[in-house]
Amino acid sequence: MSRPLNYEQWKQNVHTVIKNDPLWNFLAYQKALFAYDLMWEDCEYLLHDERGKAIARQLARSVGSISANIEEGYGRGYGKDYAYRLKIAIGEARESRGWYWKGRRLLSEELLNHRLMLIDEIIALIAPNISKQSQFKKK
Repeated sequence: MSRPLNYEQWKQNVHTVIKNDPLWNFLAYQKALFAYDLMWEDCEYLLHDERGKAIARQLARSVGSISANIEEGYGRGYGKDYAYRLKIAIGEARESRGWYWKGRRLLSEELLNHRLMLIDEIIALIAPNISKQSQFKKK
């Protein structure tokens, strides 16, 4: 797979199986998958330094957990369990933001700013859905 240059280009290369899942309609999920692909590329910079290797491991785990928790929560249906998983996804996003900041000495300022803003956007997209899911009543 080629390096994603921007979100729109990246979306064009997402497999149809992923795009055909109803979860794809949740923009936070799309952005979380995009963040993971970007993180994969970012680790190339981090892995050149011994200190960066530890940060790369943490980033892979925390950024990957954002979409994973959205997937798991959605797979369990609407309601409180999904809200719980969305809370975990936000926690993982905040942790990811922290790891990006900790790796700032090995990343360009432009890259760092983009990743921090992308993660903030993901948090902002997830947050309103937590209360919606908490209040969801099964029929």
